[in-house]
This record gives sequence, C-alpha cells and structure tokens, in this order.
Amino acid sequence: MKKLSAIIAVGMASVMILTGCAVGFKDDAATGGEVVTILDDGAAEEKAEEPAAEEPAVEEPAAEEPAKEEAEEEDEENYETGDASLDNVRNQDDIGENELLVISFGTSFNDSRRLTIGAIENALEKAFPDQSVRRGFTSNIIIDHVNKRDGILIDDVDAALKRAVDNKVKNLVVQPTHLMSGFEYNDLIKEIESYADAFDSLTIGEPLLTSDEDFKNVEKDITDWTKEYDDGKTAIVFMGHGTEADSNEVYQKMQDLLTKDGFDNYYIGTVEAEPSLEDVINAVKKGDYERVVLEPLMVVAGDHANNDMAGDEDGAWKSEFEKAGYKVECLIRGLGENEDIQKLYVEHAKAAIEESKKK
Repeated sequence: MKKLSAIIAVGMASVMILTGCAVGFKDDAATGGEVVTILDDGAAEEKAEEPAAEEPAVEEPAAEEPAKEEAEEEDEENYETGDASLDNVRNQDDIGENELLVISFGTSFNDSRRLTIGAIENALEKAFPDQSVRRGFTSNIIIDHVNKRDGILIDDVDAALKRAVDNKVKNLVVQPTHLMSGFEYNDLIKEIESYADAFDSLTIGEPLLTSDEDFKNVEKDITDWTKEYDDGKTAIVFMGHGTEADSNEVYQKMQDLLTKDGFDNYYIGTVEAEPSLEDVINAVKKGDYERVVLEPLMVVAGDHANNDMAGDEDGAWKSEFEKAGYKVECLIRGLGENEDIQKLYVEHAKAAIEESKKK
C-alpha cells in the first residue's frame, strides 16, 4: 500500500458547505465562493402536469412547460460573466511524472474564474516549472452549467484523478484553493485517498487559512489591498460565506485579529451565519463613518459578490447599508486576484511538494 500524505490544518474544525444555499449551485465558503441559483431551480420542482380526465387528449400545458422553463432560466441569468474561451481549463494530457492538481469548488462567472482560480494556477505554474499544473472542480453542477452554456468542459475531481492515472503520473500533489479546512476539504481528502495506490506519492496541501501565520498574512494582504479606502471616515467590510459548522470561527478569529492590531474600522460578516449582516451594520453604527466599502472574503467573486453583496434588492448588503444612511462602494473582486494571496497558495503547495519528495 503506497502512502498518502495529507497536510491538514491542525485544530481547525469542519466547515461548510456546500457553502451555500439549497437551490442552484454554490461556491464553497471553504473555497470562498459563489452561489448561483439558476438552471436547477425549475428542474428541482418540475412536476408532470396531468390533463383533466374528461379531456385526455389535451396536452398543451405539458408541451409548453419546457419553453416556459427555458424562458425562466434565460430571465434568471440575464447577465454577462465574461468570455469563457479566455480561461485555460487545464485538462490537457501529456502530463509527465509530476503533477500539481489544483482543486477548487468552481464558479460559473467566467471572468472571475480566470482572474482568481486561473491566476492562482498561473502563479503555481510559474513557481514550479517542473510540475504540470492541472485543474479540477468539486461542483459538478457548475461544471455542467459551464459546459451547457459555454461548451467548456472542466474536469471534476474524479475525472482529474483518472486523467493523472491514464497519463501515468508518478508523483501527484493536490493543492486546494479552499479558504479553510471543512466539510468539503475533508471530503476531498477521502476521495483522493481512494487513489492512493495509483501513485508513487500523493500529497495534499493545506487551505488558505490554516495556521496562525496564515491568518496574519491574510490580514496584512487584505488591509494592504484596501488601504486607499482607509481614510478615517470609511468602514471596510468583508463579506464571507459563513457556515453552521464549527469552522465558522475563522471569521471571528480574523475579526478579533484585525481589532487587536488596531484595524478598528475593518469588519467581517457572513452571508449565512454569524456575524450576520445585521450584526455588522450594528457594529458599524457604533463608529463615526460616512461611507462603507464592501468586498467579498472569498476566493472568487461570483453570485454572492455580485448579488448578495452588491445587489440593489432588499436584503443585499449594499442596499441595507444604504438604507442605514451610508454611501456604499462595492469592490467586486475575489481574494484569488490578490498577488499576495496567490503567494500564500504557492507557499502551501511548496510545503506539500517538499513533503512528497520525502517519500
């Protein structure tokens, strides 16, 4: 039995996921991502419409239903997410003996996918030229949606692992882009573990927020990234996904660190857990602020960032802060766009690669 070496966060509780909502598809809070409630909403509730007993031949409602559902789908995704052809899906063969497989939850927002996940993959490829960098997504719903909409097929985890086996990869290093160690990260380890005997060495890197040093580094990265807005009159609010799992504590840990280090105008909230939007608004009201800057604390900037954060509808963070009397600016960018965050993933992958060489 060949050995599987998993570099896992110590002391971090399980997190999330599928970080998101019940309908549609989402980007894991662990992955830092998106919730897109499109496509499957209608399909999940689809029921055959039975004709009246006295008119068995009348089937117009059933015949019209597909067209109705298609129209609803088009209405629901009436926005432009970018050119999918610009993104390198990294599902090429001819891998060689050493592969660095980058696993993400995924996103259907094409530009964000390229600028975040793609940018992390590019940074890893540049840092480790002797590794063939490949991609895998854990969300098959996102994979299927992107394939149906754009004709672009991204490997899921199983397909990516089978591709490695078929290409006779000997040393496989897996680097997740997850934000934290949680349900999805742990499930990923189990799935990869089933392939342990297929490789001479198999090592899994750590999520972004694992060690205390990681928290300090991310704190510096996000405060440096937003320092131009730090004018004494602005509250800078980061929106995470949130989870009912114990690992939701990472958000409070980051908040406590920011407060301890004197970043009193920085606030961390979550979409689906605590601190809630209401908690954050109440905290901001205690300060003397005129403006609020909103930014996602997620690897990608998908549906959460564009709608839950920056939307104009009731309940959206932008809308609710405006109701509270603040001028609001939204920064729709994922953490994966930050070069310093990319470097942290490189450091985690480096540790995993060095561990694999010991085998």
